[in-house]
Amino acid sequence: MNDRILPLEGIRNFRDYGGYGGADGATIERGMLWRSGHHCDATPADLEKVHALGLATVIDLRGDSERALYPCLRHPGFTAAVRFEPGETAGLLGAAAHEAAAQGVRGGEDARQAMIRLNQGMPWRPVLVATMRLHFAELAAPAGPSLLHCVAGKDRTGLVAALTHHVLGVHPDEAMADYLLTNAAIDVDERVRVNGAALRERYGPAMDDGAVRALISVAPDYLGTALAAIGERHGTIDAYLDEIVGVGAEQAAAIRASLLS
Repeated sequence: MNDRILPLEGIRNFRDYGGYGGADGATIERGMLWRSGHHCDATPADLEKVHALGLATVIDLRGDSERALYPCLRHPGFTAAVRFEPGETAGLLGAAAHEAAAQGVRGGEDARQAMIRLNQGMPWRPVLVATMRLHFAELAAPAGPSLLHCVAGKDRTGLVAALTHHVLGVHPDEAMADYLLTNAAIDVDERVRVNGAALRERYGPAMDDGAVRALISVAPDYLGTALAAIGERHGTIDAYLDEIVGVGAEQAAAIRASLLS
């Protein structure tokens, strides 16, 4: 799994989420589906490595205020089309999804429950849904490799990547394993050390390391809660994709034809 991770200095959680087995015994092409956190802290070496991927499209799941706070740096030769829906996709203005969950959190279990609540409602955020529509439309007729990202590249990005895997026919266990790869890609211990002070400054000095860890990492019940909520409201993930995101049978078939071989 770790060979999917592109090691970079200033961009976290950059990795290939293709290469898995999909529908009808086919395989998702490698090098076509990438995901990451924001690129605000990218180094020149990072930008060279990203440029070498030949990205044609960037799907930015962040909200307007996040783009203002964390403007992505670009290679001088950057030509990819950047797609997003104007508005806010996180719970609070300028807050990443995990930060929006941090209010009132003190311990690890508080943080875990907050993240579960956040994921429970995430699939119906209007601006996020509108950006998902852009994402799936691009996958149905790709001009080349695409990058999907938010701020940390784990919550909104994790949900949309999992839904993409579903459309492509990836086994749920492999889709979950890809979701959990965030915990290796970001080096959770380092992020607890680096991000802990900032989170405590914003949301209270009583927040312990267990809470910080739960907020900045991912766990099976985070994504599992979102998928279960989809099932409860729509019956199936396919019905949700059709009714809410606009990915019906015809577009799903086009996405599979574009990315499976």
